Amino acid sequence: MDLIPRNLYNLDDIFDHFMPIEKMDLMKCDIYEKDRNYHIELDVPGFTKEDINIEIKDGHLNVTAEKNEEVNDENQDKKYIRRERSYGKYQRSFMIGDVDPSNITAEFRDGTLKIVVPKMDAVDTRKRIEIQ
Repeated sequence: MDLIPRNLYNLDDIFDHFMPIEKMDLMKCDIYEKDRNYHIELDVPGFTKEDINIEIKDGHLNVTAEKNEEVNDENQDKKYIRRERSYGKYQRSFMIGDVDPSNITAEFRDGTLKIVVPKMDAVDTRKRIEIQ
């Protein structure tokens, strides 16, 4: 016997429109500047710090969180009515330019990842070009 009959008012469709789940809704962030540093705070709920990878490549700071569905004997006896918790790979990328990666710090606590990127001293890249 089903707890919620599948054909009763198409409840699955109603819930999908009422509570949409988008991968873009995960890893929302705030970016601010303080004390000559850029601060990036990302929401990464449901992940552990072991699930998260931070890399710098070509002037981009890439944050990836990946979680695989747990498969064990306990789950085989379950008959799900609704599954909204998603598994997979989520990624955000931030253009940070040329920075010294050894000065970047990261901390993960209570589902929030905090990354601090020191600001580089401004370099005047202007140059007058003589016309030949």
